[in-house]
Amino acid sequence: MTTNVRAAGETPALRNNGALAGMPAHVSKSVEEVVRIEDRARLEMGPSDHVADLITRFSGSMLFIWLHVIWFGVWIGLNVVGFVAFDDFPFGFLTMIVSLEAIFLSTFVLISQNRQSLQADRRAKVDLQINMITEQEITKAIALIADIHQHLGLGAADDAELLHMQKETRVDQLVEAIEGAEAESTASTKEP
Repeated sequence: MTTNVRAAGETPALRNNGALAGMPAHVSKSVEEVVRIEDRARLEMGPSDHVADLITRFSGSMLFIWLHVIWFGVWIGLNVVGFVAFDDFPFGFLTMIVSLEAIFLSTFVLISQNRQSLQADRRAKVDLQINMITEQEITKAIALIADIHQHLGLGAADDAELLHMQKETRVDQLVEAIEGAEAESTASTKEP
């Protein structure tokens, strides 16, 4: 008789679909969390955001290019060698239509990029928070290992680098150091 044991927090909906089947529980859990975050971001989008994304996605496809090649070819062909000349060379009407299309397409692309930029900023803040928490946890783990080392009578570690690693990293000081180094680098590249 076999028993079906499921890992803590495991949701069979995503784990049994094949893509996550056989993955360790912690890996599939993080994949599911990312999927939930992305789903939430899609739900926050308004109808105009969806339209802008659809138009941006379509205008960035090869189908869009081929449709324009055909459209321009037929337009020019009809007006140069065809029997129906409704837009004489240099094709002023075609130029106006393409200019209007370019204005609207660039606006749709900007709308999509602004939304994606907000999502990227949100992800960067989450990354920063996770990195800061991880740094605190690792610092604590190093201190605990040093305590165990000392408790076992193996002597105190005299490694200066290890002693520095046991101290909490001050993010504000790190930012100031990076800004100072960047300012020095910029100043040195400007000097002859």
